[in-house]
Amino acid sequence: MTAVTPLHPEASLSLALAVIASSSAPIVLLDGNLCVIAASTSFYQAFLIDPKTAAAKKFSQLGAGEWNVAQLSVLLEATAAGIADVHGYEMDLKRPAQNTRRLVLSAQKLDHADASVRLLLTVADVTDARVAEKVKDDLLRDKAILLKEVQHRVANSLQIIASILLQSARKVQSEETRTHLTSAHSRVMSIAAVQQQLAASSVGEVELRSYFEQLCRSLGASMIHDPEQLSIDVNVDKTVTDANISVSLGLVVTELVINALKHAFPNQRKGKITVDYHAKGKDWTLQVGDDGIGMPAKADDAKPGLGTGIVEALSNQLGAEITVADAMPGTRVSIIHRDDVVITDAPQAA
Repeated sequence: MTAVTPLHPEASLSLALAVIASSSAPIVLLDGNLCVIAASTSFYQAFLIDPKTAAAKKFSQLGAGEWNVAQLSVLLEATAAGIADVHGYEMDLKRPAQNTRRLVLSAQKLDHADASVRLLLTVADVTDARVAEKVKDDLLRDKAILLKEVQHRVANSLQIIASILLQSARKVQSEETRTHLTSAHSRVMSIAAVQQQLAASSVGEVELRSYFEQLCRSLGASMIHDPEQLSIDVNVDKTVTDANISVSLGLVVTELVINALKHAFPNQRKGKITVDYHAKGKDWTLQVGDDGIGMPAKADDAKPGLGTGIVEALSNQLGAEITVADAMPGTRVSIIHRDDVVITDAPQAA
């Protein structure tokens, strides 16, 4: 192995000064009295300082005195004394006939063989970055204001549409048409409910318990004429999920609750619908059950409609399986998602 010959102290210092002078980042080497020993060419060029007038001059005297900042001088003196280091000190550099620049300075004391105090000072100009940040912040603020206004208009539009549908349902003579209009009203209210949750969320996520509770209140208000006769209970854990997923889950709940309200309690039958959601890790189960008349005795009597197709399509989109069981009494529909199960065949809507 070839031995490395240590550099003479003077040669070592010369090399260090050469490295500093050639640095692309603005740096300054100071002695214990805060006088300039050397500085990078980038420092001189960036801050319009003549290298010939800077040597051996106090740092605070550089330029036209713009570096003479009392707090900075105190911090540099404390660093030279070994009391503290300067990390991320920010200051405005104000020079005659020049735009003010925002700077971030850091300084540390260097160990040196001759025991002389040396300070290495680095200077970063963050003016342009701060301007860019401000522009970005202003754009985000304007976007948030615009989004809030759009959400407000959407909410009003959904309320108007729902009101028109409900008024139309009350006026028509055909029971079938009234049923379709009432269902459409309930679906619009479902979208309105999730829109309100999204508007209240600043991170694009929805807390399912409050969302399902609000959704079921809207469905109950529009479709249950006597709360003493029919009720909807919500049993949901504290899951918070992505807004897109919550929309699909909300539409599934809407369709299943509407279906139960329409078919499970004929002839003024009393009963209860339960919406249950629980998650464990990435696995979750959504159940909508009722204590109504149950499934038809004959399979031919169960005619899948639009709601069934919607539930099947949304479940497939969520990567979940559907099971329908006799709850004795009533019916229970389960939408089950398991992270280790891949759904390959999409159910076909009837």
